[in-house]
Amino acid sequence: MRRLLSHTPTAGPDEAAPGRSDVRSGARERSRDTMRTEFPFELPRGYVDESGAVHRTGVMRLATARDELIPLRDDRVRENAAYLSVVLIARVVTRIGTVDDIHPGVIEDLFASDLAFLQDFYRRINAEGHTRAAVTCPSCHENFAVDLAGGGRPGES
Repeated sequence: MRRLLSHTPTAGPDEAAPGRSDVRSGARERSRDTMRTEFPFELPRGYVDESGAVHRTGVMRLATARDELIPLRDDRVRENAAYLSVVLIARVVTRIGTVDDIHPGVIEDLFASDLAFLQDFYRRINAEGHTRAAVTCPSCHENFAVDLAGGGRPGES
């Protein structure tokens, strides 16, 4: 015969009930298995849209093998290998400011320093797996790391 009620005291917030698996522990295990696939960034200068608005923050996702292969079939890349980074960056940047229709034309309109930033950011998150960069203070010559995805301006906390 099955018991419908149990008088076993319920478990506290940090312990599992006897005979049951710890739901919170399972959630913690699953969260350890998740992988971060999107990384926020802040452009050094910013994308200037058609209306003159400047967009500086954005999101880049991890690249897939397809993201790296499809641009090789692009005629613009076949004619000019340097165009590969424009097409590739356009595939993995999901948003710049309020602009979420990112295509090669948007990337072409970035300032050169912003394109160089995104190329380096792409390399860091896809090849190195992080967004930290080693830097040296020009005043005191102290070495430290900064998070390029942090979004803060130099000197801000």
